[in-house]
Amino acid sequence: MTTAALILAGGLGTRLGGTDKAFIPLHGSPLITYLLGRLTPQTACIAISANGDPARFAAFHLPVLPDRHPGKGPLAGVAAGLAWAARMGVTALLSIPVDTPFIPENLLAALSPAPSVAVYDGRQHHLVALWQVSFLPALEDFLAQPGAYKVRDALALCAARPVIFTGPTDPFLNINTPEDLAAAAQVKTT
Repeated sequence: MTTAALILAGGLGTRLGGTDKAFIPLHGSPLITYLLGRLTPQTACIAISANGDPARFAAFHLPVLPDRHPGKGPLAGVAAGLAWAARMGVTALLSIPVDTPFIPENLLAALSPAPSVAVYDGRQHHLVALWQVSFLPALEDFLAQPGAYKVRDALALCAARPVIFTGPTDPFLNINTPEDLAAAAQVKTT
């Protein structure tokens, strides 16, 4: 196995009333369960990036990784994921936000080889990315510097190539607000 996946579930869900997004129901399942249904056929090596009590994810039987650089946003989760992936002996890590439930069934194959990032309708989805595990030292250096820690800057640093996805609806629709959740509930799934 050369690729692992990381579900980024460390967001505070402030625009959804502080709810843990991983457990927001969509089509009768928590977002994380929904996402795992699409992700597990693509790789069996999966971890969850989340702070707080890891026991809330116990039912999933997956490693739960706290941020390596607390307070530095989602890249702190990516750094923890890359360190975990290095210990697993894989060469690439797919990152996906937990609030992005409609990922394509061929996402990993389409993004390979790393480094790459998903684009739909001209919009780059920064956290739907395939990272080379060897990028960890450069990311650690990036996070050690003062700054805004923008994911797009890290993607530029690792020279991630854009991979364009097409289709009638955005497969990377992410759920940040009640309106987004209502829109996601209208998406027909197979």
